[in-house]
Amino acid sequence: QVQMVESGGGLVQAGGSLRLSCAASGRTLSMYAAGWFRQAPGKELELVTAISRNGGSTYYADSVKGRFTISRDNAKNTMYLQMNSLKPEDTAVYYCGSYWSASLYGIATNSTAYTYWGQGTQVTVSS
Repeated sequence: QVQMVESGGGLVQAGGSLRLSCAASGRTLSMYAAGWFRQAPGKELELVTAISRNGGSTYYADSVKGRFTISRDNAKNTMYLQMNSLKPEDTAVYYCGSYWSASLYGIATNSTAYTYWGQGTQVTVSS
């Protein structure tokens, strides 16, 4: 079992920045690929960005490319999401998720592949 806890959400003006953290416990995060998802009111859960076990591969949704950066520190069992140039449409509950991966560089883009989830953190961007 992997327990995941997000932090760092909040209210920010458009154009501002936030850094989310996802701390994992229970197992070493280095054996798990991980990602950040978000869900806005009335919308489906969407994958924002994901990172492979070793950090060597990343995926970004088109809507956040060039603005968001995912990273991980396996020694600290923590994953991060740096969000810059935030827009009102980025407003959502952000969730971190992970799954055990045999591949060092593999990334799953379907939420059904992710086994462990955090409780979510609210990000609100005002215009």
